[in-house]
Amino acid sequence: MSINITERESRKGDKIFYSLEWGKEPGQRVATGIFTYTKPKDNLQKNHNKESIATLELKRSKLILERQSIGTGYIPQHKILTNFLDYYEQFVKDNRTTTSRHLQCSFDQFKKFLKKDFVSPIDITEQVCRNFRSYLLEKYNGETPANYFSEFKELLKNAKKSGYFVENPAVDVSSKKNPSSKKEVIEVTEYLKLLKTPCLNREVGRAFVFCMYAALRWCDVKVLAWEMINNDVIILTQQKTMVEVKIPLHPVAKMILGQKGTGLIFKLPTADGANKILRTWTKAAGIEKHITWHCARLSFSVLLQDEGVNTATVAGMMGHTSTRQVQEVYQRYRVHIGEKAILKLPSAEF
Repeated sequence: MSINITERESRKGDKIFYSLEWGKEPGQRVATGIFTYTKPKDNLQKNHNKESIATLELKRSKLILERQSIGTGYIPQHKILTNFLDYYEQFVKDNRTTTSRHLQCSFDQFKKFLKKDFVSPIDITEQVCRNFRSYLLEKYNGETPANYFSEFKELLKNAKKSGYFVENPAVDVSSKKNPSSKKEVIEVTEYLKLLKTPCLNREVGRAFVFCMYAALRWCDVKVLAWEMINNDVIILTQQKTMVEVKIPLHPVAKMILGQKGTGLIFKLPTADGANKILRTWTKAAGIEKHITWHCARLSFSVLLQDEGVNTATVAGMMGHTSTRQVQEVYQRYRVHIGEKAILKLPSAEF
C-alpha cells in the first residue's frame, strides 16, 4: 500500500504543513499537524525540521501497518499497546455533536464500570461488553441503557473498521432498554399534608418543595447557587443534559428562597441521606407511596398538564429538547380528568 506525504504552504509562506494521503476519496487523507520552517533561521528551527521529518515518517509507517493489517489476524504493536480508554476518548472528541450527549455519557459510564485508568484492546472481550450492558441496565431505567450501549457499539464498530480490533467484540451483544417503573405523583392534597408535617431536616424539606415548583433534579438543586437566579428566573445548565433552562419562580418558590445570599442556596446531605429523610417525612405525613426525589420533578410536570399547560411548554421548562420525554414518561392517566372528559360525550335518552 502506498501512502504519500503531501505538502501545503502556510499563507505567510514561512511554514509547510504535511498530510498523509492514499487516495482522492473522502476520508483518504489525514492532516498530521506536523510542520517545518521553509527558511529555518537558527539551529533550533533546523533541529525542529529534522525531528518533524522523522516524526512524519514514523506516522506514515504506522499508518501503512494499520491499513495493511485490516482484515488480517495481525494487530500492529503500537495499536496493542494503546490504552483503549485513550482511543475511546479520542473517538468521543472526534464525533461529539451539540445535540447528543449519549456518546460522552457512554464513555463516562464505561470508565466508572472499569474502575481503572488503563485497559488493553485485547482485554475488551464479548464478556466485558455483556458485563458493561448489565452494569447500565442495573443503573438506569428506560431507554438510557440502550442509548449508552448503542454508542459503545458504534465505537467498537468503528474500531474494527480502522484495524484497531481484528473482530468486533460486541457484534453479538444487542442493546437493551430497561422498562421504566412508574414513579408516584404527589397530589395536591398530599402536598398540603407535607407542608403541615415537620421535616427532620429543614434544608431537605425546603429543597424538595422548591423542586416541586421548579422541576429540578437532585443533581441540579444540590449545586443550585444564588448567581443562577436573576430577576426571579432560574437560569442554569442541567447537570444531566447540559441543556440550559430558564424557569420562572413561583411565589412559593420565592418565599422558600427568602433574602438573596451568596454561594449554594441549600446545604444538603448526600442523595441517599436526603431520600431517607424524605421517606420518613412522607410516612409521617400519612402518604403511603414510595416517594423519591424524582417525584418532585414528575409532580411538577403532571400537575401543570392537569391545568392544561401544553407539553411543549412543560418540556421546555424541564429542559427537554422535544416533547417526546414528557409524552412518554411524564404523562399519567388522571381519573379526575377522565371523569370530566366522559361528561363531554353526547347525551341521549333511551
